[in-house]
Amino acid sequence: MQSMDLRGLNPAPVTAFNRDGSLDIEANVRIAKWLASFDEVKSLVILGHAGEGTFLTTEERLELIAAYRDAVDIPIIAGITGEGTKVAAEEAKRSYDAGATGALVYPNHGWLRFGFQKGAPQDRYKAIYQEGGLQTILFQYPAATKANYDLETQLDIAAQEGCVATKNGVRDMKRWYVEIPALKEAQPDLQILSCHDEWLLPTMFDVDGLLVGYGNIAPELLIDLIAAGKAQDYTAAREVFERLLPVTQAVYHRGSHMEGTVALKIGLRHRGLLDHATIREPLKDLGEAAEREIEAAFEAAGIGRVELAVAAE
Repeated sequence: MQSMDLRGLNPAPVTAFNRDGSLDIEANVRIAKWLASFDEVKSLVILGHAGEGTFLTTEERLELIAAYRDAVDIPIIAGITGEGTKVAAEEAKRSYDAGATGALVYPNHGWLRFGFQKGAPQDRYKAIYQEGGLQTILFQYPAATKANYDLETQLDIAAQEGCVATKNGVRDMKRWYVEIPALKEAQPDLQILSCHDEWLLPTMFDVDGLLVGYGNIAPELLIDLIAAGKAQDYTAAREVFERLLPVTQAVYHRGSHMEGTVALKIGLRHRGLLDHATIREPLKDLGEAAEREIEAAFEAAGIGRVELAVAAE
């Protein structure tokens, strides 16, 4: 198996819809090609939270994977969200057949409320790789949730054949500074990816890259942030962080993290990559005042429009 190289920026694009709510393949391809035009973008991660993946039908999910596969030459990673292990493995197999290379493996959503039984996450990852054919990314949820994996579970999953990276969103720096070194020591080839969209700076000096919805709207600056982190240049990283801060606050420091998906679309519209910010229920529009606030944040950060000729190349 040739492992995916994710050492860079791995954006999680939004899913573009037509105004009537149907998939807008042309707009999705435009976003995909624009993001893939950056050499430092290593993959595109679709059908997760930022991509409203669980709001799409099975047919729409497969159509979107195929459209991305045909549009770009970098790996397509599909969010795998099916509840049961068998369901998730079959979802992975369909995604593989449609053109995906990797799986961002979401926990069984029942675990968010009730927690998980020992060994169940390991079996979920094993089935997605062995039966579904997709390389897996260990997804560490925030420590505040019951779907957050203890270190033993993380180490077990990371040791499995087919697991090539971890997307860590623990949002507990005490645990980050203990568990990330332990994962690195046990599995030196495991790629460490941060997804702390709300405050990336503290994690930037320990990672191989980012897997973030933020990558939709400001790939240029996130690429600079990754470079500064790898160089252990705190001053340069802090400068990028400070420049991004108005956007971070407008997009991610909201009442609900789900609002970030809506804000991402507003940002892409502001940059000229979307004509409108159509979303699907249960997401709700943020209102005109919030839209103006988000647009002002982009202006304050100096993040301007993308030339459509460039986006369509």
